[in-house]
Amino acid sequence: MIAHRPRVGHIQFLNCLPIYWGLMRSGALLDVDLYKDTPDRLNEALVSGALDIGPISLVEYLRNADDLLLLPDLAVGSDGPVQSVIILSTRPLADLDGRKVALGSTSRTGALLARMLLADAFGVHPKYFRCPPDVTTMLLEADAAVLIGDVALRAVLDAPGQGLYVTDLGAAWRAWTGLPMVFATWAVRKDYAAEHPGRVKDVHDAFLRSRELCLAELDEAAAAAARWEPFDAETLAAYFRVLDFSMGERQLAGLREFARRAADRGAVPALPPNGPLLFS
Repeated sequence: MIAHRPRVGHIQFLNCLPIYWGLMRSGALLDVDLYKDTPDRLNEALVSGALDIGPISLVEYLRNADDLLLLPDLAVGSDGPVQSVIILSTRPLADLDGRKVALGSTSRTGALLARMLLADAFGVHPKYFRCPPDVTTMLLEADAAVLIGDVALRAVLDAPGQGLYVTDLGAAWRAWTGLPMVFATWAVRKDYAAEHPGRVKDVHDAFLRSRELCLAELDEAAAAAARWEPFDAETLAAYFRVLDFSMGERQLAGLREFARRAADRGAVPALPPNGPLLFS
């Protein structure tokens, strides 16, 4: 039986463009079956085994860590402001106790981070509900909204003229813990990695080369993206430069600290203290 080509997930969010930029330019995509979908559907596909390798939100990785290995030095996070994971509010966060907070339906890691921050750093306990990530609708029904991705990036640009408060959750986590925040990881299913370690290494190496090519050509990548996105090239280049696409020791420390705090709340299972997390 001929083994299938690696089935690899792709999120069409701006914050993932640097990971895939070089794949499109180098022809490496010819060696994989690429599946484009929403973050939620890609999470589910990787967990179910419909994908072999792909991006997965930190929360969903932590809930399924027994079946997955992280690809080293590859993530989407920040070591300070992230710009695209925010709380947008009509009042200061300290005034949200008992108030409604809308959680964008695509925001799992961001939503949990917001809950932890509000409860443990600000001592407030809002009333949470989920809804589609539309800013106008959310703030008609709530005093604050948790947003991620392109919707959040647009809200950051528009908020000053609307008298709204913006809390950057990457910056808030860094101020709270002194550590980077990892929002999404790239992972491989353990069973696939055991059967096809060479193929996993090839895909991983292609991703790393793609990222390095994009970082070397960041202004060009931003200009290309600006042709089909509602942001100008300068805004996109500045955004790409605040993101952290690595997964080194500091990022792993941040991941473990988030996992510890989330497990203390019962939101995710505890990670093994010294268990292998990385594909090698």
